[in-house]
Amino acid sequence: MIYPIVVYGDPVLNKRAEEISPDYPELPKLIEDMFETMYAAHGVGLAAPQIGKSIRLFVVDGSPMDEEELKDFKKVFINPEILEESEEEWKFEEGCLSIPNLREKVERPEEIVLRYQDENFNTHTKTFNGLEARIIQHEYDHIEGILFTEHLSAFRKSLIKGKLNAIAKGEFDRAYPVKVFNAKKKR
Repeated sequence: MIYPIVVYGDPVLNKRAEEISPDYPELPKLIEDMFETMYAAHGVGLAAPQIGKSIRLFVVDGSPMDEEELKDFKKVFINPEILEESEEEWKFEEGCLSIPNLREKVERPEEIVLRYQDENFNTHTKTFNGLEARIIQHEYDHIEGILFTEHLSAFRKSLIKGKLNAIAKGEFDRAYPVKVFNAKKKR
């Protein structure tokens, strides 16, 4: 099942997600649906809040980036925790399925150490670097309630404010199913 992607302006994107346990309802199906949704939107990562579920789960598959280091980078991350970040940072242009048609250069640590559970709830602690670390950090931010635009300078934020407001109102070209938050409807 392909879920609509929740876009900028929905409060679920600014909320810290909750941990889950192995008895989370229909978790294998949800993971399968998240990969299907991510592929349909041509993404390389998708966090549960982006489909309206405030849980600490994200999936990644870097192979569409056509980079050698990402060709086998397909993983499920449950209840992840960043334990360490390197001091070395680098800028790289990022986009986000929840902020369609907007790309900006974001500075992030080059390397991270992450503890997480896989789809079978086996715990792993692993060091990731380069593009793998970047993809993970972007998706990890989602489960922390942070969007990549929050990493931008005040000046850059002011330059894209109009575009973000348009996205929040649903005024953008859609390349995949989306869900625009309607504050009036929630009252």
